[in-house]
Amino acid sequence: MTNAFVAMLASHDVILADGATGTNLFKMGLQSGDAPELWNADEPDKIRALYKGSVDAGSDLFLTNTFGGTAARLKLHDAQGRVRELNRIGAELGREIADKAGRKVIVAGSVGPTGEIMEPVGSLSHAAAVEMFHEQAEGLKEGGVDVLWLETISAPEEYRAAAEAFALADMPWCGTMSFDTAGRTMMGVTSADMVQLVESLPNPPLAFGANCGTGASDILRTVLGFVAQGTERPIISKGNAGIPKYVDGHIHYDGTPDLMAVYATMARDAGAKIIGGCCGTMPEHLVKMRAALDSTPRGARPTLDQIVAALGPFTSASDGTGDESGERRARGGRRRRA
Repeated sequence: MTNAFVAMLASHDVILADGATGTNLFKMGLQSGDAPELWNADEPDKIRALYKGSVDAGSDLFLTNTFGGTAARLKLHDAQGRVRELNRIGAELGREIADKAGRKVIVAGSVGPTGEIMEPVGSLSHAAAVEMFHEQAEGLKEGGVDVLWLETISAPEEYRAAAEAFALADMPWCGTMSFDTAGRTMMGVTSADMVQLVESLPNPPLAFGANCGTGASDILRTVLGFVAQGTERPIISKGNAGIPKYVDGHIHYDGTPDLMAVYATMARDAGAKIIGGCCGTMPEHLVKMRAALDSTPRGARPTLDQIVAALGPFTSASDGTGDESGERRARGGRRRRA
């Protein structure tokens, strides 16, 4: 497969992704409860500014403003009939900014969860989920994305449905899950489980990993969990800028640009190939992350103790993969309590 993203994977030692979408759009005036995707059509200059902020900060790759772009999510705003349009426009705006960057920048089409629970626990069927993801993927493809980017997934069934949909769209893809419940996804998936899931797919992602979650320390423990499985597939780490706190009526993330710079280099040393930020990560964080990745030589894989010392305590005693002995203890890490 010859594709701009595949070429970047081959040519770059590390790829800096973007930061937060929601945090940046709220700063631009988006109100809680509004659909960010509607801004693709209604506020295109603000979406251009969102994308340009990442590019100017040094990102090699940014995600489109289409996280909630399935019919299931857009139905909440009576926009379920606009899936193709809103995804296409979000991608076109991204293509416009990337093509003006003066260097190669990858446009990744963001695809978030449907927000519905899949069978047998819930009512969303596999076929319906595939249809929704396929519709969104076709809009992103039409708009010119280089790669599809599934993110913040909790259920393996939804991950599989998206993979099938992306095959129907004939598009390369990446996919991350959110490990936000004591080192597991909301549906109980561990880092080890995810590696097995990815490798079992008929249409596996070009890269996989974790995003969002509960902070920089926890996501690096998850990255080490991926590495412990012996995977050779490129790993993604897109962690939040610290821990969210409610300050003066607003959610504030306590991760400073300097902390995120340390996180970026530790994520690389832990085994991640594609590194970015999620909630709370602003262009000023990305600037420091870019500088750190460019100027800090590679180091040894960090131990769990070193991660805690540099980035703060884990939010749970374990990452959900079981006893920390044997292979995991061989990395020099031992279980820490938050």
